[in-house]
Amino acid sequence: MSAVITKARTFSSILRSLQKDPPIESNPYEVEIQILKICAEDSGVSSWCPGHRSIFICEKTVVKLDGDEADKSSSCSENEDNVSLGNLGPQPVSIMKARQLLSWYTMSQNQKLSEDDGPLDPLWVRCDMSDLTGTSWLGAETVHLANKVTGVKLYSVTCKGPSVERRSSITLDDLKQEHKKRHHPFSGLQVAIKGNALYNLFGSTVVENTTIESQSSVTVDFKWSHVESILETPPLSSKATLNIKITSGEMRSPMFQKYRELEFLQLLAAGLRTGETEWMEPLETTSAVELIKTYLEELENTGKILPDQTAKSETVKTEAAKTELGASIFDAFMERENLDFLEQIWVRMRKSVTSYQDVHDCLKLVMDSLSYGDLKPWIHRDGNSSLGKVFLQSYQQPMDHVSLTGLTPITMLLEVGLDKMRKDYINYLIGNELTTLNHLSYYLSIEVELQEQVIRLRKLHHLLEIMVTCSTFLGLPFDRLFRLTQSCLQYFRTSPYNEDHEFQLPITPALISHLYQKEHPVVWGVEVSSGHSPREVKTTLQLSEKPLVDHIVFDTDYTNTTVNRDSEEPAYFSTVVCCSLVTFA
Repeated sequence: MSAVITKARTFSSILRSLQKDPPIESNPYEVEIQILKICAEDSGVSSWCPGHRSIFICEKTVVKLDGDEADKSSSCSENEDNVSLGNLGPQPVSIMKARQLLSWYTMSQNQKLSEDDGPLDPLWVRCDMSDLTGTSWLGAETVHLANKVTGVKLYSVTCKGPSVERRSSITLDDLKQEHKKRHHPFSGLQVAIKGNALYNLFGSTVVENTTIESQSSVTVDFKWSHVESILETPPLSSKATLNIKITSGEMRSPMFQKYRELEFLQLLAAGLRTGETEWMEPLETTSAVELIKTYLEELENTGKILPDQTAKSETVKTEAAKTELGASIFDAFMERENLDFLEQIWVRMRKSVTSYQDVHDCLKLVMDSLSYGDLKPWIHRDGNSSLGKVFLQSYQQPMDHVSLTGLTPITMLLEVGLDKMRKDYINYLIGNELTTLNHLSYYLSIEVELQEQVIRLRKLHHLLEIMVTCSTFLGLPFDRLFRLTQSCLQYFRTSPYNEDHEFQLPITPALISHLYQKEHPVVWGVEVSSGHSPREVKTTLQLSEKPLVDHIVFDTDYTNTTVNRDSEEPAYFSTVVCCSLVTFA
């Protein structure tokens, strides 16, 4: 017994060394086992053991092979051990070893057998499912009052699947009985049953048996009480939260053409930063110089250009572009009818220039036309571009000479593009009453350098991608779009640009019932619980289209992807999490 206690203390001391701040990321243990300390949110067990900032994970040490050894290993297909050595993913340990590690953890927390050094972070051990129940994880977390440990919760996670059976191999009554059997001391306490489900509303999809991958996703989390059957549809009384992550630049997005315009603007900014520009493929077959020359001649022939004529001319061109590019109805919301002279120049140049020389020659044509007095074009007086200010000055006095050397032409065109696109975004957001100019002041500021202005414009574009997706594809009402807009504006004001950030929005299930009630959930779960924190214990069942463990390869003929399907029944993996409470006397 003393030898076992000694091993428990040794194991505990290793965990405590990892728990110190700053922690060591991993530590080899007994040659074939490594211990990692990771953020709980980044682990696959965070939903089963919530409320912790960090956890320990024990797993088999992965042997990293060099190229020659990996080739030899992979060629020995009959030797499964060698094949697994070439796999750099997480590897499980045996059930017996996992139980031993959990027992040492539990003993080390019992103050009667060890020193009182305070609670340890939870410990989870990857298991190889070699037992009859298919255990994939074993876990333990301390139960404590203040800094005194009073017990340990032990977890076991078992997995099966996948199965296309509509009903799980375990019924709701079976789950209740399993819970009561493990927690008979709580038989006098009320047992609560809660459901949860995750549906995919927008993301990858299947069209004619072909999967269209998407980096964007909109999912909805449901939580409700009074579960009556396995895989039941969440009731309209559920609490629902949208999880929104949109990636800019997807071709099916109504914002795709606007994204292409932003891309061109970002290329100009990158050119100023690096001194080199990788030009985009032109959208026009006519050269940039010819397009600008033709436009200037049209204006000279009319003798003047007024806002209403600009609008009429641009509307005709916009309609032609929509027909040619198959643009969506949404384009009508983004197109403004009051494009001024410089914005018209930008529209033509961004679709046709392919070199620095193009930019220089086009702007020289424009400058010459104005300096000779051939044109007095209409320009927005609230513009901030240096080119616009020179032109406005020419209304009152002879235009100053502007040298188109070095990076000046690129800078001028970039400033015009920033002005134009800012007005586009303001037009949509203010026009739809989603925000005010005051709330947009951060994004519209010209007090920061050009590169920062481009970054802020990119944030504004991402915000619109989110709004348009939720409006066009989900049909969210004004009050939800308004709240989401305010949330996005606040996040982008205080955080670096990050397309991977997931925005959350509470929502009434009735608003999206038509999107999920006829679909299959990506994940469906039920939780049976009793007791009160910190002594609350739970027994849960989760059915999922993808396995919830990443260290086990399941033998299956089913292709499971979280995409919308027609009426076929999905194949669900079944995961059961059981909890036991060990109290120290």
